[in-house]
Amino acid sequence: MLSVTPPRNRNAPPEAAPVRWTFLSNHGHVLLYLSQNPEARLRDVAEAVGVTERAVQKIVADLEQAGYLERSREGRRNHYAIDPERPLRHPIESHQAVRALLALMKGRGKSDTSGR
Repeated sequence: MLSVTPPRNRNAPPEAAPVRWTFLSNHGHVLLYLSQNPEARLRDVAEAVGVTERAVQKIVADLEQAGYLERSREGRRNHYAIDPERPLRHPIESHQAVRALLALMKGRGKSDTSGR
């Protein structure tokens, strides 16, 4: 017998396909996660991003050194503050600030089609 698979919604993500690449780097993922969870433990960031805790430590150090992230101690926890005015790093996107990336990922960066 011939088995027919129903057509899949082309806009839906693949169901159980392993993710081999993404549009954002791990640095971008860490920055986005910390913007939404400024008191997160690095262990939690690592789990959410899908990398090791050591990798997150290195990424946080990179982001701090470049001025994108500031870490402060509050009791026993770290608090992370993002500088939304820093320009994105790649020449193709350097005309935009971190603020645009954060807004886009929070759903507020969608293009306005109302004609205003």
